[in-house]
Amino acid sequence: MRDLFTHQNNSLFSGIFNNLTERFIKPIVNHTTKIAMSKKKSDNSRRDFIRNSALALGGFYIMPRHVLGGKGFTAPSDKLQIAGIGAGGKGEGDLFSFYNSGKADIAFLCDVDERQTALSRKRYPNAKVYKDYREMLEKEHKHIDACSVSTPDHMHAVQAMAAMQLHKHVYVQKPMAHDIYEARMMTKAAHDYNVVTQMGNQGSSGDGVRMLQDWYNAGLIGDVHTIYCYTDRPVWPQGVIRPATANEIPKELDFNLWLGTAPEKSYFTDLLPFNWRGWWDYGTGALGDMACHIMAPAFAVLGLGYPVAAECSVATRYTAPWQRVYSPDSPPASSHIILTFKGQNGKPDIKLHWMDGGIQPERPAELGPNEVMGDGGNGVIFEGTKGKMMAGTYGVNPQLLPTNLTAQTKVPQTVDRVKGGAEGHYSAWVEACIAGPGSKEAKTLSSHFDIAGPLTESVLMGNLAIRSYDYKGTDKKGLTTYPGRNIQLTWDGPNMKITNFEPANQFVKRTYRAGWSLGV
Repeated sequence: MRDLFTHQNNSLFSGIFNNLTERFIKPIVNHTTKIAMSKKKSDNSRRDFIRNSALALGGFYIMPRHVLGGKGFTAPSDKLQIAGIGAGGKGEGDLFSFYNSGKADIAFLCDVDERQTALSRKRYPNAKVYKDYREMLEKEHKHIDACSVSTPDHMHAVQAMAAMQLHKHVYVQKPMAHDIYEARMMTKAAHDYNVVTQMGNQGSSGDGVRMLQDWYNAGLIGDVHTIYCYTDRPVWPQGVIRPATANEIPKELDFNLWLGTAPEKSYFTDLLPFNWRGWWDYGTGALGDMACHIMAPAFAVLGLGYPVAAECSVATRYTAPWQRVYSPDSPPASSHIILTFKGQNGKPDIKLHWMDGGIQPERPAELGPNEVMGDGGNGVIFEGTKGKMMAGTYGVNPQLLPTNLTAQTKVPQTVDRVKGGAEGHYSAWVEACIAGPGSKEAKTLSSHFDIAGPLTESVLMGNLAIRSYDYKGTDKKGLTTYPGRNIQLTWDGPNMKITNFEPANQFVKRTYRAGWSLGV
């Protein structure tokens, strides 16, 4: 943590010092003065006065913390100094949650779009503001303990990696990376640089996920063989053609910095601040947006690793009879992905179904006709050899099926709860950073990269299947073919390689724009 005398804490320290001077130091000095005067030996009295005053002042520096600010007070020198890379939108909310822990200061703000930082600049007036995270890290790394990364998906990895390589703890919004290779390298880097990590899927810290774990650990639903995850996202345009006409770049936006690792292409209206999710160059579609929330319970309950196979079907849009829209730059409006995970310890293989764009699985027979499945638009359903259970987004409102079993069933608690539940996700990371790598606090985080990495890779495997589906080839007669369709892709997880369709491997690791590197 930072020295007490930082640019962030001077005013706070000054107030504390003045208060202590009035309450403790002046009385001691006055008492010492009276003693010195009573001796009527000016030289000795002066020496005694200086010595005793120094002792009084010295006592200030070793005062217990509760004297400074009461029970539970966190001294400024003990607060985590956070730099926010991405200070608007979700980044603004994340920073506020860290700040509200009472154990963190927002020392620096970094965003390429001045429009996005207005609230954060007002909230943290002492925070120094940058546009380029590289400049910020180069100039300020000695004053930074940790970084929050909440930017478009295509920049997560390079920004988090740059921070970790400076031994800064990182909190990275979901998904933690844009492609599989990045996620793998980030997971490795967390160990290489010995830092505390957390992905921003806050529901993984919720009580609902832990209730699902307790039910499974109690054997209530037996061995799981099928999981359904579904969402009504996207709520932004997908399956569309990129506009051919460029628009004027807003003066507050440094679009070149925003592009970062992405290919150099023109700006168009409404790309920012939200719709970038629907373009492969920058986002990861509905999967990247929601699967880290909705698939997380499956990974927590079952400890899933890498899938061994992936297949998909996607919605197709037509503009006229037999005139199919081909939009390889944008994820589809809806998709159905099936990931296969090998069963462990003699248990059956697991099929995980992902459905987006409003597609939902068949309602479980045990669910009443007027009962809501999941939370309506989103949810997760576990089917086991003995029973079923379900939950909504983030694992909220877990239910055994039929639902009347939920209130009737009591099982031992096998998984510790996170203080504050899903909202405690943020303060848990702050406290883990303060406690340090290897601490209990760091090891028990709900989404440190050893957990978030395999989850993110599985999410991005679904996107790899979709992009392979859209891969265009040519047969011997020169006719257009789509060889990635109607097949199952087999995946060698440890080696990050599709083994039966080579063109798919181009989507494991993308090529960065010139001048950008992951640094590994």
